[in-house]
Amino acid sequence: MSELALETAQAIADATLRAGREKGFKPLSVVVYDARGAVKVLLSEDGTSLKRAEIAMGKAYGALAVGLGSRALHKMAVDRPHFIAGVTHATGNLLVPVPGGVLIKDSQGNTLGAVGVSGDTSDNDEIAATAGIEAAGLIFDTGA
Repeated sequence: MSELALETAQAIADATLRAGREKGFKPLSVVVYDARGAVKVLLSEDGTSLKRAEIAMGKAYGALAVGLGSRALHKMAVDRPHFIAGVTHATGNLLVPVPGGVLIKDSQGNTLGAVGVSGDTSDNDEIAATAGIEAAGLIFDTGA
């Protein structure tokens, strides 16, 4: 398994926040997990509300745990709510099934980790996350 280096995770987080600022999004929290589920980077901009970091963590951790971007988990929450309830329990309540949890992949399709963003609309959170991953030269998977 390829590893997500701290330097790369930091670059993703920085580029994610920069994209949010450039697009005029509300203040964001961003988390980057590696493939084993360890937090590599967690940043919250000034002005984020109290639980934004935890919401970002739930988006990313849930995506990583299920192997699907959180956009797919959102659809599952609508179509298969009992499954999502079970996965939420299995992950220790670390699943937030809305867009903004994005898998990080390498050019061979290996999952390196996940990014979670919270602070603006879920769609805008996802836009910021994908921009951060692309800026690091990696591939994103939103679950779309």
